[in-house]
Formats: sequence, C-alpha cells, structure tokens
Amino acid sequence: MEYAFHLYNKYASDGTAMAIDALLKADMRKKLTEKSGARFRNAFDGNLNKPPVIVCVGSDLAVGDSLGPITGSMLKYKTQGLGVFLYGTLASPVTAREVKYLRTFLKETHPASQIIAIDAAVGAEGDIGLIKLIDKPLYPGAGANKKLGAVGDISIMGIVAEKSVANYGLLNTTRLNLVYTMSEIISEGLSAVLWQRAQTKSAQN
Repeated sequence: MEYAFHLYNKYASDGTAMAIDALLKADMRKKLTEKSGARFRNAFDGNLNKPPVIVCVGSDLAVGDSLGPITGSMLKYKTQGLGVFLYGTLASPVTAREVKYLRTFLKETHPASQIIAIDAAVGAEGDIGLIKLIDKPLYPGAGANKKLGAVGDISIMGIVAEKSVANYGLLNTTRLNLVYTMSEIISEGLSAVLWQRAQTKSAQN
C-alpha cells in the first residue's frame, strides 16, 4: 500500500492520520498471521493499541536533511504522556550512518513493537512537497546512492528536493518552510493516531 499527500492539501494531516492507521493495522495483521512474523508473535503482549516505535532519521546540519529530526522534536512535544519510544530529534538526531547500529538495538529492545521510520527524500521535480507513506521499510541514504540498510515496518518520506547526481538541492537549496510544513503535517497526523489509540485502550480498560 502507498499513500501520498501534498503539503498544500488542506486535508493532508487528516489523510496522513488515516493512512498511518491503515498501514499500522495492515502491518499488524501481517505480523500476526504470516510466517515471517514469528519473532514478533513470540514477544507480542496482545495489546493491539500499543504505540509504535518512531525513528526519525536525518541531520540538522543541512536543511534538506532535517525533516526527520524536526518531526521528531515536534512529536516529542505532541505525544507527551503517551509513553512513546521516539528516536531522532533536533537535540539527539539519528543520522543515516547510524541506522545499521540502530537496527540491532530496535530488534533487541523493541521485539514486539511496530516501527515507523521517517526521513527526507528526493524525487522527480513534480513530486517535491509530497508526503509519501508506504508499507515497506525505509532505506536511508538511498537518494544519495548509499546502501545503509533498511529500518522500520512503515515508511513516511517527505520529498524535499529533485533528485540529481550530487543531490546538492537536498543539502543546500531546500527551503526551511517546505521542510517545516511537512514536519508539521506528519507530526500532526501521527500524534492524532497515537492519542486515538491511547483513548481506545483507556476505554477498553
């Protein structure tokens, strides 16, 4: 499954929330029924409303690469009190190069959690400003032709620049307003899902 919303779509936050909810539910069904989910099932505590682990990849050293940590910082504020495990903020960024170490950590520390990975990406000129949500892992550094491995069960990517040989557009010419607006949309949609899950769990108890 894949969803996409443009940052100037006034329903982008609501659409992002609905897409995240649908992707999480589909991923949970897959983990609970398919053979590949055996490790998850062995550690799963039965809580279908458990918040996912969130990994925001990127660096604040370049505007174009800062979507992850900006989103992480926004989520840290918007999800206070929910007990969400969040990695990657402006204060403590998780860069693409650290993903290979993070994968092992996530498997050992959160074996029964779904993982959402968020990062900036490059694409076609007409795709700049799109927020894409897919039911596949994130491959940080792929836009720069780097093979750093995958992270996450669900990916959220903000297309911030046109793909080029050197990707200078990603590093040097991306507008902060573009990145900030997409971060707001992603964090608003994701936090809405997390709060709804918390309310559902509370009602069930």
